Amino acid sequence: MERRRRSAVVFAVALMASALLAETAAAQGCPVKIGGVLPLTGSMAPITKKIAQAAELAIEHINQGGGVKGCPVQFILRDDQGQPTVGVDAAKYLVEVERVPAFTGTISSGVTGPIISAVTAPSKVVQITCCSTASPFTLDGRSGGYFFRTIPTSKTQAYATASETVRRGMKKTVVIYINTDFGTDMLRFYKAAVAKLGGDVIAEVPYNDNQPSYRAEVTRALASKPESLLLIGFPKDAVTIVREWLSLGGTKLIALNNSMRTMDFVNGVGAKFVEDFFGMDNAQVAGPHVDAFNKAFEDKFKVDTKGPGVHTQYDALMVMALAMNIATDLSGPSIKDAVRRVHVPSGAPVGTGPAEYKKALELIKAGKPIKYFGANGDVTGPALVWKIKDGQIVTDRIITIEDMQTLFKRVEN
Repeated sequence: MERRRRSAVVFAVALMASALLAETAAAQGCPVKIGGVLPLTGSMAPITKKIAQAAELAIEHINQGGGVKGCPVQFILRDDQGQPTVGVDAAKYLVEVERVPAFTGTISSGVTGPIISAVTAPSKVVQITCCSTASPFTLDGRSGGYFFRTIPTSKTQAYATASETVRRGMKKTVVIYINTDFGTDMLRFYKAAVAKLGGDVIAEVPYNDNQPSYRAEVTRALASKPESLLLIGFPKDAVTIVREWLSLGGTKLIALNNSMRTMDFVNGVGAKFVEDFFGMDNAQVAGPHVDAFNKAFEDKFKVDTKGPGVHTQYDALMVMALAMNIATDLSGPSIKDAVRRVHVPSGAPVGTGPAEYKKALELIKAGKPIKYFGANGDVTGPALVWKIKDGQIVTDRIITIEDMQTLFKRVEN
């Protein structure tokens, strides 16, 4: 009889605990919504497919590993078309209609800037980007501390590009650049670095995206009689610019930024015409966590992880979900403060995948600090030089973290 009574008490306590958990989940609202803004169409669309797939994989791993505060996560993705006004509308929909406490986005700094000013900062909603590298976003105070990124700023790519152009002996370089925060930031840092390293820029020509032709800009650039070209822009526009550049007799000694690291660009121009080109991108730190992400991505989508933003988008969502679990509640200010506790120097290391995410949640529940090592490794990581060989994009060489640190010291004294 006593045994039955004890069993009944234990069962009742278990039921009460389950009910309490259910009430807590219901009170905070399940599922937990996380937003996303990406250019699914427009000039950036060629590189967005893999980035969106990385987001899908991250959400899958988050849910398999325990979700956010006991709830599954629902990812709501909106298209910004690569246009600032559309991007702001997409972000407002996520915040005002879907009531998301945080979202990832976007790729273009020209879209991210207006979103920060019109949505993120005034609404006190956390925004983590995989790809927007314009340095002012985290320097001029416009975000109120609600904007984060999992990628180095434009300075890293610009300095690496300057180093490589000088190493290859490129002289009398003209720069054609997209007239956005990203383009002007890249140009500013590139000019500063190349001047210190011994190269020169003889002309700068801005362009606006999504135009049917860029013959006027190309003609203006060729008027300076350049021996080389640095093209800073997006894949769809770049195809048109390069075709017109070559048709008007421009040199094939061309350097590209990371956005053109896609086969859509190579095939759009024609593989046989781009063999002399090279480009820059951020590299991933080698290690088991990066390898685990690469394998999971390739197994799921049957494509490789090459391309800008793939690793950093995964990290953006993992960091966001971990921060939401660390936060005392799912308000913007609480999540913002928790982001900085996802990578505590003395914390227990956690990596990519559902098992590592589950381990992180157990540590968080136990009140222990964590140190997330993501698919991208260190956000101040190395750079890579890429080129086209036999019609395929391949890595030419890696510029190590140590080499990048030396380069920064050389440029900035």
